[in-house]
Amino acid sequence: MPDATWSLHPQLAKDTINIGDLPLSRVLVIKDANYPWMLLVPRREGAVEIIDLDEVAQAQLMTEIARVSRALKEITKCDKLNVAALGNMVPQLHIHIIARRTSDAAWPRPVWGVAPALPHDAEEVQHFIGAIRRKIWLG
Repeated sequence: MPDATWSLHPQLAKDTINIGDLPLSRVLVIKDANYPWMLLVPRREGAVEIIDLDEVAQAQLMTEIARVSRALKEITKCDKLNVAALGNMVPQLHIHIIARRTSDAAWPRPVWGVAPALPHDAEEVQHFIGAIRRKIWLG
């Protein structure tokens, strides 16, 4: 059950589009059209590391990572998925799931700091969000 005292870190709120909640995690899209880039943020107050979650929540998080990863790979037909929990800039536990293509601006390097964030086309991002929501059973 989600933590009633939980709130999304202000930086994550600023940098993302909220697309809904899975049983444990808030599902977000990063505001950068350079890459199909999603975040999962477990709704647990004070969680910084995956080990801060109890074992049941850890298993649920892995299930949600797999569900979103499968959906993102199927929708984008990407060459590779990058899945990471870094949190060096934002301490709140969040998992990055990024669809990568060998033709993207950062390939084969990590995406951080390679290209300035590119705003999403409003219609394209809504189409993408709708497809993701259907694939992960949010809509």
